[in-house]
Amino acid sequence: MGPSNRSSWHGFILRGFSEHPKLEVTLSGVVAIFYLITLVGNTAIILASLLDSRLHTPMYFFLRNLSFLDLCFTTSIVPQMLVNLWGPDKTISYEGCVVQLYVYMWLGSVECLLLAVMSYDRFTAICKPLHYSVTMRPPICLGMVAVVWGGSLANAVVLCTLTLRLPRCGNNLLDHFLCELPAMVKIACVDTTTVEMSVFALGIVIVLTPLTLILISYGHIARAVLRMRSKTGQRKAMNTCGSHLTVVSIFYGTIIYMYLQPGHSVSKDQGKFLTLFYTIITPSLNPLIYTLRNKDMKNALKKLLTAAYHGPKERKRSWES
Repeated sequence: MGPSNRSSWHGFILRGFSEHPKLEVTLSGVVAIFYLITLVGNTAIILASLLDSRLHTPMYFFLRNLSFLDLCFTTSIVPQMLVNLWGPDKTISYEGCVVQLYVYMWLGSVECLLLAVMSYDRFTAICKPLHYSVTMRPPICLGMVAVVWGGSLANAVVLCTLTLRLPRCGNNLLDHFLCELPAMVKIACVDTTTVEMSVFALGIVIVLTPLTLILISYGHIARAVLRMRSKTGQRKAMNTCGSHLTVVSIFYGTIIYMYLQPGHSVSKDQGKFLTLFYTIITPSLNPLIYTLRNKDMKNALKKLLTAAYHGPKERKRSWES
């Protein structure tokens, strides 16, 4: 760490929405509500899919991973954000900012890749059902998830390390509500072209490559569904894939609009609200999207609620039925 960055050891100031004090009060309430929904919804999905043996399939294994990811993703952001929104103190320690930057980049990359793996699972189940049990064996599913988390960590380490090495000449005012990579790059006092090109190149790999694979998978899925003679089979396939496709559309739509546009096409406040949407709102919507159109998950959640309401004996009887 060079001399020009020493002032950053004292921490950073997160400007966030401080220019709009009344908006901060409203946002703190909204963020707290959606965070609570995220915690309850995703925890319920994890417990229900673990306790119901009928949901011990690759699809729900990946869904548990997504729910766990959403819990970690929001928890890495929301507590610090609420502290900054509730009071006049808008600071975050240097160490806290570094941890948030690495975790935020890591988990964001994981979600991009995990959604692609989930689309491959649906492609195999619908287009190659006879090979599904072999192709999606538990060791293979574990391997896929390990590659997703490991590859995303490598991406985060490279990008965040490059960013943190940029000299800031004492600048510690971040025009955002979290320690996000573009906001960190903006306060550098040197030419950042190399870092920006690296971010863009890895963004193509982490964002557009999985999205392309998802679109190819769903192209094959759509063709297979249209060939089905059974209307029930068509409906079941559409319900299962529709949930995942909705999550993909919301997540990737926001990410692409935010990061893969010309430099100044998104205003500062608009960028903050878009970040707020895909980091706070989307994780709270995922449990709702996956349960509304999924009969098996609805039944598992009903059992979970029944087991929680009644005593241990009723709980045991509920999961055995």
